[in-house]
Amino acid sequence: MDMSKFKPFETADYLDSEEMIAEYLTVAAEDPDPDILLIAIANVAKARGMAKLAQDSGLGRESLYKALRPGSKPRYETISKILAALNVKMQLLPARAETA
Repeated sequence: MDMSKFKPFETADYLDSEEMIAEYLTVAAEDPDPDILLIAIANVAKARGMAKLAQDSGLGRESLYKALRPGSKPRYETISKILAALNVKMQLLPARAETA
């Protein structure tokens, strides 16, 4: 099979509604690896446009790229500004009891 005929999968192409973005980030936030959430936020930022996100969040573009890079340790304040600019909010729920 000639793989050159296929377009690479681009997550940002599917993040086209507030509901899809919120669900995507919620699932990413449930992963124990913090880099998964950073990658997901970066994908949403790409879908929305990094320049627009920088303007809406009051953060510089370079700061956004650094904060959303896997392995970075962004401050809560930074993530909060980014999420607010993306028009999503965090919701904390009680942990579900494991079923045997």
